[in-house]
Amino acid sequence: MREKEVLERAFAMPLTSPSYPPGPYRFVNREYLIITYRTDPAKLRAIVPAPLELDERETLVKYEFIRMPDSNGFGDYTESGQVIPVSFRGRRGSYTHCMFLNDEGPIAGGRELWGFPKKLAQPTLRTEIDTLVGTLDYGPLRVATGTMGYKHREADLAQVKASLAAPNFLLKIIPHVDGTPRICELVEYHLEDVTMKGAWIGPAALHLSPHALAPVAELPVLEVVSAIHILADLTLGLGKVVHDYLRHPSRHARINEMALAT
Repeated sequence: MREKEVLERAFAMPLTSPSYPPGPYRFVNREYLIITYRTDPAKLRAIVPAPLELDERETLVKYEFIRMPDSNGFGDYTESGQVIPVSFRGRRGSYTHCMFLNDEGPIAGGRELWGFPKKLAQPTLRTEIDTLVGTLDYGPLRVATGTMGYKHREADLAQVKASLAAPNFLLKIIPHVDGTPRICELVEYHLEDVTMKGAWIGPAALHLSPHALAPVAELPVLEVVSAIHILADLTLGLGKVVHDYLRHPSRHARINEMALAT
């Protein structure tokens, strides 16, 4: 294969059989169970990277279970993880702290393209009679269980759609061949072309169990604040770099401290 051919074909790895196709990535009937809870503010401060900022008055975490039965290029899969409300240069949005899913394509694509913090595990989201149930298993162990009363009250679709349009932030880290950071960036992305199909609120509960490699319980549940069940079609927009840590040595130092702490 000639060098020119390599460059023409070099979209993703492996070169001759990429783990995922080029976008856009459209999701049909994407279903969310999002349980918002209050947690330990010191624990939040220790994991949210500057220049993102926390609202110290609202130390909240959104625990998400997301069912994706029809997604371009990625197929049928489920994911689960923690998202933290933050602000960046005066704009309110969300920082994705961790994600666990059961499909190699979106794990590779999510990490390589956007910088999603994705790991392989076994999440589920299903309806059990009158209850929406989300679970996350890492290996044989259950590390998260979320439950919500099924479609108790309709939510305001306009408000929910506006919340989905807010900016989302990721910390993208790709190492050099010598193990040092080659890319260390704050990435912003948006959900686009959102078609709301329904949204509901109701009573909810969330249980998190300690695990060395799926440490969702490190942000403990102090109080469940709210829960929402969402059904929508949407496109996952590609990202843009809004902060480069390697151009700011003081920021880079904090990344190293965070890595050592974990």
